[in-house]
Amino acid sequence: MAATTTNLTEKTFMDRLEPYLTFIGPMVMIFAILLFMGIAEPVRYFRLSNLNLILLDAALYMPMAMAMTFVITQRGIDLSIGSIAALSGILMAFLIKQYGFSAYIAIPLAILMGAVMGLINGLIITRFKVPDLIGTLAMDLVYRGLALVIAKGLVLARFPDLLTDIGRGQIPGFIPVPVVIGLLTMALGYWALTRTHFGRYTISIGSSPEASEMTGIAVDRHKIYAYVLMGACAALAGVMLTGKLNAIQATSAPYFNLHVIAAVVVGGTSLFGGRASMIGSLAGVLLLSMMINALVTLRIEFFWQSVASGVVIVSSVALYTWMQKKDRDGARSLLAGLRTTEAQKLMKFSALLIGLLILLLAAGAGLATDPTPSG
Repeated sequence: MAATTTNLTEKTFMDRLEPYLTFIGPMVMIFAILLFMGIAEPVRYFRLSNLNLILLDAALYMPMAMAMTFVITQRGIDLSIGSIAALSGILMAFLIKQYGFSAYIAIPLAILMGAVMGLINGLIITRFKVPDLIGTLAMDLVYRGLALVIAKGLVLARFPDLLTDIGRGQIPGFIPVPVVIGLLTMALGYWALTRTHFGRYTISIGSSPEASEMTGIAVDRHKIYAYVLMGACAALAGVMLTGKLNAIQATSAPYFNLHVIAAVVVGGTSLFGGRASMIGSLAGVLLLSMMINALVTLRIEFFWQSVASGVVIVSSVALYTWMQKKDRDGARSLLAGLRTTEAQKLMKFSALLIGLLILLLAAGAGLATDPTPSG
């Protein structure tokens, strides 16, 4: 009887722990990066200026990661966010530089235009029944093309102080302004996901669109709301990018979509819908920014940075896909599930991928040498 009680207690504890594994996973990887860099490059990686760079880089993706969490949770995807950011930035720049608009007016207009682009995406997906992947990929080409046509190859630069403060300003004695903006959007996203009908409907639609429709949820309208939010947040990121660089061009933000999707998925939001973690998305953003910064610190080429990002994404998606299966070969608890043949294969595969990543980091650390001037 006592043994039975112990087993029930153990199972209950693991059942309670399992929802938090989506957050624990990226945090473990963050700790591993900190540990490795503490051994390989402690002075350069942990200096205050470098930590500030990591936060500034992560802050740029936080608003988009917040909105993408809602989109992916309801079984959607948006590949057009980089083009929306670039086009919104270009339009804002022309309003300021060519037409003399105040930055206080141009910035809200740019975010509004991003929301309109998100609305167009949502209407294409819901009204014309175009799959999310194809619809947003096609609109990515449209928005990028419009940015190229409007900009005509120009690089627009030198903007008012308000814009540069949004992109790289510093609150005296506090953290950078973009970090405050990014954390505020993530906090609002967490509140909306966990405390509002919008968040509950998003998870319901991702779990079963048909059942949600039968319960009275306006599924198509809710999807449009999510894409409008995504467009507005992408435009906000375009504003932040413009302020950060104090310049904008039509080819800016080419990999925003892949970076944001990777951060959200690594954070534990399921690509198959119905499962979301806003805190996990924040951890995923920080993880990717820290990993890329570590690779730069180790002087590893950009192309290998892409390889490392892919390794993290593949291992994370494989883990979360396994975790979401209803029956882990008949096992109901996490510990029992880890003993199955499928889980053992998955752990070996993940260990191989992570081992390759560690070897890559070690190789970069070993080959890194300070550049010496010639002549």
